[in-house]
Amino acid sequence: MVVSKKETTTQHGLIIEKNATTANRRKSMNLPYSEQLDIGHFGRFFDNTSECYKFFWFKAILSKISEGKTEYTYEELVDEMIAEAWYMVSEYHLNLGPRDNLEQTVKRMNEITNLKSAEKKSNILEYLKNCEDKEIKQKKNILISNVPYRLQAPLMPQFKSVDFEGKIDLRIQKINSQKRLMYYIGEFERLNTKIYVQEDWVEYLRSNLEIIAGWVNFNMINYLQRRNPSVPGIADKIYPPRERNLAKVKKYWQTIAEVKPIHEIYGEKMIERDISIDHFVPWSYVAHDELWNLHPTTRSINSSKGNNLPDWDIYFPRLAKQEYMAYETVWKYEAVHKEFEKCAKEHVNNSDVEYSLYRKGLGFRDFQSELEKIILPIYQSAQNCGFGNWVYKDER
Repeated sequence: MVVSKKETTTQHGLIIEKNATTANRRKSMNLPYSEQLDIGHFGRFFDNTSECYKFFWFKAILSKISEGKTEYTYEELVDEMIAEAWYMVSEYHLNLGPRDNLEQTVKRMNEITNLKSAEKKSNILEYLKNCEDKEIKQKKNILISNVPYRLQAPLMPQFKSVDFEGKIDLRIQKINSQKRLMYYIGEFERLNTKIYVQEDWVEYLRSNLEIIAGWVNFNMINYLQRRNPSVPGIADKIYPPRERNLAKVKKYWQTIAEVKPIHEIYGEKMIERDISIDHFVPWSYVAHDELWNLHPTTRSINSSKGNNLPDWDIYFPRLAKQEYMAYETVWKYEAVHKEFEKCAKEHVNNSDVEYSLYRKGLGFRDFQSELEKIILPIYQSAQNCGFGNWVYKDER
C-alpha cells in the first residue's frame, strides 16, 4: 500500500509547505542577525502585502547582487521583474493580483511576441532590453510609480502614507534623507533612474543570499496561495519549468505494450517503443506526476498539445478505456504488475486514490467513474484558470 505523502518541498534549505492553512500559521521566519543593520524592520518588508510588486522588485535586487552589481536603473530591475513573472503567468496561468500590471505586461508580450511559455530567461530579458512597444513601455513606467519607494517603508517607521505621495522628486528627497536604508535613489529620470544599494546591505545580502531568497519565496508562496486558492502546487510554480523524470512510467507502459497493443488517445495511432508520456491535465497546472494523469502518446502529438486541456467529451472516454486496459493488464501479467509496483512508489502518492482506482476486481464502469471523480474537478479548475481547449488536428 502506498502511503500518502505530506505535501512539502525543500527550497533554498527551507521547508515550504504547500498547504496554505499550515503555511499561514508560520508567517514569521528568523533572518540572520546583524549588529549593523535593522533586521527587525527588514523582516517586515512583506507584512500585509496586498499586491505582488514588492516580491518581484526585491527578488530583482537579489538577482543583481548575486551578479556582483550594486547599482542599477529602474528599467533593469523592472525587466527582471517581468522575466521572473513570465513563467508564473505564461506557463502556469497564476493570478498575481487584482488588475495586476505585471501580469498584464506578460500577457501583452504573449500577444505580440513568439516567446514560448518556457522561454529561457536570457531571451526574455534580451527582448525587453530592445522592446519599443509603446504599451509595454507605458506599463514599465506604471510599475515604477510606487514599489521603489514603498518597499523600504518598514525601515522608515516615522513615515506616513502621505510621505509616499506627491511629486516624485520630493519623495526621493525625503527618502534619501533617512539613515541606514538598504538603497538610495538617484535623480529621477523615469526608467533611467538609478538605485544604489549600500555596502553593508550588499555584504549582508550576499553573505546570506540563499536564506534570504528562501524567505522571500516563502512569503511569495503564501501570497500566491491566497490569490490562487484552488490551484495546486504553488511552491513548484515560482520557478521556470524543469525536466521531469518519468522513466518508471515510461517503462511501465512499454511493458504493457509487450503484451497488449496500445493506441494513444488523441490520434488513436498504435504505439510500441516510441512512447512519450503526456499529462492529461497539464503539469503546469497540477504540478505533479501522479499516475492517473499520465498516459502514453507520441512525441509529436505531445508537443502539439503543449499546455492545453484535451477536449473532455472527445478524450476522457478514450483515456478511461486506455487506463482500464492498463489496469486489467496489471492484474493479469506478473511482469506488468512488477513494473506497476515500482512505478506506484513514486507516482501514486495518495492511499485513497490507490484504493479507489487500483484495487483488484473493478469493472470498467466503476473504474471510469472513480477516474472521473479524480480528474474532472481538477480539469474544470484548470479551465477556470485559462488553460485552453485542444483537439488533435486530424479531428478538427
